[in-house]
Amino acid sequence: MRAAFSLLALVLVAAIVLSLVKKQATALKPAAPAASAAGTALPQPQAVGRKVQDSLNDAARRAADEASAATN
Repeated sequence: MRAAFSLLALVLVAAIVLSLVKKQATALKPAAPAASAAGTALPQPQAVGRKVQDSLNDAARRAADEASAATN
């Protein structure tokens, strides 16, 4: 009898978990097309690279200016 209740509890838990997995899977499906649409609005990698390089150059120039001002 104890084994039957254990088996019944195991089946019940498995059913609950599978139900939750199915609910989560259906909740994720509509989000996938929106993510692909957002992917087309991303900036070009070259433009991002130029912005990063410009920022690094500005930071290096400011650091050099501050270093030269500190020594004078």
